[in-house]
Amino acid sequence: MRRIHMNPDTVAPPVGSYSHVVRVEAADTVWLHVSGQLALDPDGALVGPGDMRAQTERVFENIRLILAANGGAFEHVVKLQTFVTSFDDLAAMREVRGRYLRAEPPASTTVQVVALVLSEALIEVDAVAAMPA
Repeated sequence: MRRIHMNPDTVAPPVGSYSHVVRVEAADTVWLHVSGQLALDPDGALVGPGDMRAQTERVFENIRLILAANGGAFEHVVKLQTFVTSFDDLAAMREVRGRYLRAEPPASTTVQVVALVLSEALIEVDAVAAMPA
């Protein structure tokens, strides 16, 4: 088994001491463990303060870029965890999420939290993907 810690240059550098993705290569499967993604553009600026739809779009785009940097796509995602600061605009979050997850959806959890690491962030999503080796 081989582990590779990565921070693809297509997304902003991590906000803290962690890797955006840990790639675990086993005999027949490559696992991608994607850290929680915030709505940060490639320069590290928060996208869409106060706008759940805009933030969700950026979060899922960041996940897409991280998966692509590892030869993956949303079809490989087997688990998503979503953290939101409010359920007020859950419909917008689900609509955007649905555009990225067109096939059978992965296992998923959505939890409301008091706050995220950036005070204006409304959503954070982490993912696990499994791909053929």
